[in-house]
Amino acid sequence: MLNELMKYCGQPELYTQGTAFMWTDAHIAKQLLAVHLNGDVDLASRRSSTIDSTVTWILDKAPRRRLDILDMGCGPGLYAERLAKAGHRVTGVDVSENSTAYARTLAAKERIDVSFRTQDYLALSDESAFDLVILIYTDLGVLLPEARETVLENVYRALRPGGIFIFDVLNVLHREQKVTPKNWEVCPTGFWRDHPYVALSESYLYPKQNVILYQHTVGDSDSVDVYRFWTHLFSDDAIFKIVKKAGFSSCECHTDVLPENDAWSGENVTFCVAVK
Repeated sequence: MLNELMKYCGQPELYTQGTAFMWTDAHIAKQLLAVHLNGDVDLASRRSSTIDSTVTWILDKAPRRRLDILDMGCGPGLYAERLAKAGHRVTGVDVSENSTAYARTLAAKERIDVSFRTQDYLALSDESAFDLVILIYTDLGVLLPEARETVLENVYRALRPGGIFIFDVLNVLHREQKVTPKNWEVCPTGFWRDHPYVALSESYLYPKQNVILYQHTVGDSDSVDVYRFWTHLFSDDAIFKIVKKAGFSSCECHTDVLPENDAWSGENVTFCVAVK
């Protein structure tokens, strides 16, 4: 195992793929759901009070009528259910069956009229179906450029004329503070596995491209898996360029939406409102 771990030490070439996909792993999915539902921390999802204020901010930017809303990467439905309770027709889409199953169960229990689909939003095919599409918690920034273009095309097609796309990204402010130090953990069981494992977490900055790689190398007695998250940092000009290329008529950027908690909050995060 140590020999395998050593293969992945050091900074890889830009956009080198990992060897494993976190979102559909059965054990990790359960851990992610538990973190999503912890309303006191900004992990997997933001804390409950921040979600509340963000939903209020989103609706302040939207037209004053009952809306058809698509929540992309909805997880267990934390935003979707709040938007539905505010009187809107909401569809949530997420690749994790574990998260969408939880969201459906809770919505039925609380009699909330919201629909959840287990789907990769890269395969989204809706056309002129929504007034508002949201993609929250910097999801757009972890997509590689080609996938990001696909998602923007999908969103543009899914929106009705004049529809709004609201998303957030990490921006270029305090870039070096967003690079996390190397960390080892050895666990009998934990986030990555339900049996003993060792994990190395590290990150690398690619300054020319404004990209940070967050890498987790996880080994046990049987195998070593590498999870890589390529995270893009954006200037306002870069955001304007990518949304214009996708066909949006206008875009405004805001850095005053989130409270100041850490390097992934406050002014470090830009919320964008793009209009079709």
